[in-house]
Amino acid sequence: MRLSLPDFGTPVQRSTPLRFPFLPHVPGGTSLHPDPTSAFPPRPSAYWAGPRHLAGDDQRLYDVVADTLAGLGWTTLTIVRGRQELDDDAEHGHLLRSTVLHISPDGLRWAQWCLADQPFLLGDAPIAWQFSARSEREGSADWSAYVTSGLPGEALAAFVTALDARDQPGAGHKDPEAVLDAVTSHGWRRDSAHHGAADPACASYIEYCDVPPFIQDGDPRTLSTEPDDVGPLGWQAWCDPSARLPYLWAASFSTSAPDDLVAVFADAISSTQPVLRHSLPESTRSHLLLAPAD
Repeated sequence: MRLSLPDFGTPVQRSTPLRFPFLPHVPGGTSLHPDPTSAFPPRPSAYWAGPRHLAGDDQRLYDVVADTLAGLGWTTLTIVRGRQELDDDAEHGHLLRSTVLHISPDGLRWAQWCLADQPFLLGDAPIAWQFSARSEREGSADWSAYVTSGLPGEALAAFVTALDARDQPGAGHKDPEAVLDAVTSHGWRRDSAHHGAADPACASYIEYCDVPPFIQDGDPRTLSTEPDDVGPLGWQAWCDPSARLPYLWAASFSTSAPDDLVAVFADAISSTQPVLRHSLPESTRSHLLLAPAD
């Protein structure tokens, strides 16, 4: 199932490479450069890349988050569904699917890697991670967050670290200004027509708006919306570098997700610190500023 994302103003025509302010030097003082092919022959095997929100997940989204959770002491469980005997006809046998569930020591928060099942899409990208938290061990989730592949793992590592450190993970905390302050401090601009902000090149966005259907939340009011009512509101963020290409990544936070945790995510995704990348997304490669890392 595909989940839609809201429109954010008029699409920007991007016939020339994007330019981004606030990008610092990488370790060692090397400057980032907009054209690595001509500047660094032969092509390096790794780059320092910025801005972070366009740098992709380096095809390591699971590893980055799972390693962070393991370091925090979370338990890992693999859930396998389906069955396939060794002598089954591969074409007609049962399809094996598995997801990986990470549970915090207190049992109040968990993270599920669900990309193997690809249950639905957020924007044009498959959901990769789902995060949830609750107030009591016997209760259901008070809120949830969903992120797709392509999202920089550094932002999720910061998010789950803050989630782990929160004394009351299920308790909502509303401070929308903290979310917007986090991105505007890194040069993003508030949008006057929406409760949100965009990066200087209008390639990535964050907005408090209607969340897509089926985003799970513990507030019963999210289940009783009439057809003509405004749906539940929550934070959404996404990267849409070109109207002709799919989203690079998307994230959706349910209506009860604590704003302080969303602010941590927003701060990390909009950070101006370059990140190490061995694999660059094709949709944003020409827009990135790069420096060789080898």
